Amino acid sequence: MAKTKQEVAKSQGECIRMMLPVKDALDVLSGKWKLPVIISLSFGNKRFSQIAREIPHITDRMLSKELKDLEMNELVKRTVYDTIPVIVEYSLTAYGKSLKKVIDELQRWGLQHRKRIIGKPK
Repeated sequence: MAKTKQEVAKSQGECIRMMLPVKDALDVLSGKWKLPVIISLSFGNKRFSQIAREIPHITDRMLSKELKDLEMNELVKRTVYDTIPVIVEYSLTAYGKSLKKVIDELQRWGLQHRKRIIGKPK
C-alpha cells in the first residue's frame, strides 16, 4: 500500500527525532579512546599513569585530550590534591556512571557479534 505524503513526512520526522539524540550521544562518546577511558575509570579513581597502563597503545597526548573532552562533557572529574608532589586523580561523575547500562549493552552485543563472526565456518 502506498503511503501518503503526510505519512511519509510523519515517518521522516520520527526518524529525525530518533536520530538527533543518538547523534548527540555519539558526538560525545565517539572515537577510539573515550569508551576505554570511561571503562577504566568505572573500576575506580585513577591517576593518569594508571589509566595509560590499562589502555594499550594510547599516547599520553591522546589520553590527555580525551580526559579533557570527557571532563568538559561532565563525565569525568579531575581532582588535584595539594601534596608534594601534586597528585591528580580522575574519577567518573554520577553522570559518567549513568553510561554503565549503555556500556554493558555494547559489551553484550560485542560478545555476540564476535561469536557470530568468528564462529562462522570458512
